[in-house]
Amino acid sequence: MISKTAMITIAGRPNVGKSTLTNRLTGDKVAIVTPKPQTTRNRIFGVFACGDTQMILLDTPGFHKARTRLGEYMTGVVRESVADVDAVALLVEPIDNIGAQEEALLEYIGGTGVPSVLVINKIDTVQKEALLSVIAQYASLHDFAAVVPVSAKQKDGLALLQDELRKLCVESPQLFPDGMVSDQSEQTLCCEVIREKLLMLLDKEVPHGIAIEAETYQLRDSGTLEASVVIYCEKQSHKGIIIGKRGDLLKKVGTLARQELEQTLGTKVLLSLWVKVRENWRLNPAQVRNLGFRDE
Repeated sequence: MISKTAMITIAGRPNVGKSTLTNRLTGDKVAIVTPKPQTTRNRIFGVFACGDTQMILLDTPGFHKARTRLGEYMTGVVRESVADVDAVALLVEPIDNIGAQEEALLEYIGGTGVPSVLVINKIDTVQKEALLSVIAQYASLHDFAAVVPVSAKQKDGLALLQDELRKLCVESPQLFPDGMVSDQSEQTLCCEVIREKLLMLLDKEVPHGIAIEAETYQLRDSGTLEASVVIYCEKQSHKGIIIGKRGDLLKKVGTLARQELEQTLGTKVLLSLWVKVRENWRLNPAQVRNLGFRDE
């Protein structure tokens, strides 16, 4: 029976492994993962239980210097997410040089008074002796409740991290029902899976200017899920790249997304994809809000 809970924000710079760590701890794919920076755009809840404790992880966008209205929204999500939670896990790489993003995050975390854990990810890429200087530098700037080296990719150190996070849980009734691993709706999951495939298949600036919106999403009496999804891009030239020669790239995106959704949802999926242009939508506050990125 759940008697303790904790809301724990996972924060860090882009591409440090926040979504991978969230997926590993929950034991499910609750957040899309790609090698490209700024894959995560919204705060995503990942839920898992350890004995009598339920932990709710808040996977956040990578903290970066915003250059668009969308970027401002994403960094705002991070700042809000380190406040009014039970703990923060600051995820960093094993580099003995604290960057501007980490310094800013430490300032935000320090200002909230929320207990924090330093999680050094990607330890499989360095010698263990190299971690000592990394730990020393961060410890000189902030008083962490614990320091835990991990490799989210290799699932190394996750049990120790769970133990340290459990220490920060508080007496509380269960917040999410048994079996629930994320707050994302199936419709949102559908859009995110499509965006993940586009991020994986497209190069340079094109995938960062993409937004996904489900125009229709309906489960038929037969049990088949039918979804009509629009892919918005910022330039007419990008539209042709997304569609591909003879529509090959768009077909591949649809096939990969449909296969994953059928496996995840356990039902047949009929997916229709359309590509439309919204010029420079990331710079337009109204367009950003209309595509679901609202400050509230």
